Amino acid sequence: MVRVVGDEKQLGILPLEEALAQATRAGLDLVEVAPNADPPVCRMMDYGKFRYRQTKKLHSAKKSQTVTQVKEIRLRPKTEEHDLQVKVKHIKKFLDQRDKVKVTMMFRGRELSFAERGQKIMDAIKETLADSCIVDQSPKLEGRNMVMVLSPKK
Repeated sequence: MVRVVGDEKQLGILPLEEALAQATRAGLDLVEVAPNADPPVCRMMDYGKFRYRQTKKLHSAKKSQTVTQVKEIRLRPKTEEHDLQVKVKHIKKFLDQRDKVKVTMMFRGRELSFAERGQKIMDAIKETLADSCIVDQSPKLEGRNMVMVLSPKK
């Protein structure tokens, strides 16, 4: 015995053979939708059309989702002013493309003693881009690198 559901109405509790016969007469398939129910629930539907609609729905959902990437810009404390402006222009371009940007200040050798200089450069970048980004992670020293993460404003 199974509970049979048609397109708009319930057909009631029928023996399995009779439910299959009704589905075949209607030119539809009998699909079990709730096997754990008592009695199990079956639906009369065109299974091929159902699968087609499911794949189309999945495809359209995948098409509309956005993937954010994390782009990385690397700097050094000795980077000159014009080069910094070019890097800032790249960061703006990445933010306009709705990507997150990880700004990394690399210190080599004795440059680590000039960490405050790197901090000033990072703060200058943060102030320049204040209108077009949100600071996810403030400049933080991690080993020999100072890292700051920026994301685009909504």
